[in-house]
Amino acid sequence: MSVPMKDGSIKRRPLKRGWTDTLLLVVLLLAVWQGLAWVIGAAELPSPFTTIAFTGRLLTSPSFWPHLLETAKAFGVALLLSVVIGLATGFLLGMNRFAGDLLEPVLVAVYSVPKITLYPILLLLFGLGIAAKVAFGTIHGVIPIALFTLAAVRNTRPVLLKTGRVMGLSTREMISGILLPAAMPEIFTGLRLGFSLTLIGTLLGEMFASQRGLGFMLMNAIGLHNVDVIMALTFLLVLFAGCASGFLLYLNRRFYQHV
Repeated sequence: MSVPMKDGSIKRRPLKRGWTDTLLLVVLLLAVWQGLAWVIGAAELPSPFTTIAFTGRLLTSPSFWPHLLETAKAFGVALLLSVVIGLATGFLLGMNRFAGDLLEPVLVAVYSVPKITLYPILLLLFGLGIAAKVAFGTIHGVIPIALFTLAAVRNTRPVLLKTGRVMGLSTREMISGILLPAAMPEIFTGLRLGFSLTLIGTLLGEMFASQRGLGFMLMNAIGLHNVDVIMALTFLLVLFAGCASGFLLYLNRRFYQHV
């Protein structure tokens, strides 16, 4: 990346610095993991090489892919609902000061309630199918996105809103032309948090009342004390969540650079 200097010259930023820091962090985590495996014992905590090798075999197993596709489908729908409902709620409450002041404490209170206590109600409403997992994932992710969006809209500079009103922009034009670009960096922070919580909610839904999915496989492995499966699934989930979070963080930084 290049940065213009005052004298007109261009200073080159080290593009590989972020990748180098990430690589060092990965190496450090693998070293700590290997050290714990030596101390605790391979029977209780397999080494990184053993886990990666078993993960490769698991990925080639035909019985694994139906569970992966089930989780991906439930998580994808839950994430879509979380983003759409969260953004819509955040923009509506952020643009309406009275409604925002009235309902923001309600959202915070609901967010603080342990979501697992709501799962029996969701099972009564949606049954044991994929709908319950989607609903459970959605209630985990929608509130953080809504709260961050609300705060981002409120933090938008008033001069921008006044300019939009003077220009006679409609609500849709105000959101798409002014609020969304100005609030996007903060919204991305909520999206990153909502992404992680939606994934956690979907997996929890599969662990407690499902017969398919990665959460079901993980719960079954815990019951059977199958350490290899537990570590392989945990490794896959952490790898996926880490890559997705890193990508969203990259996009977030790009937005901050252009705002």
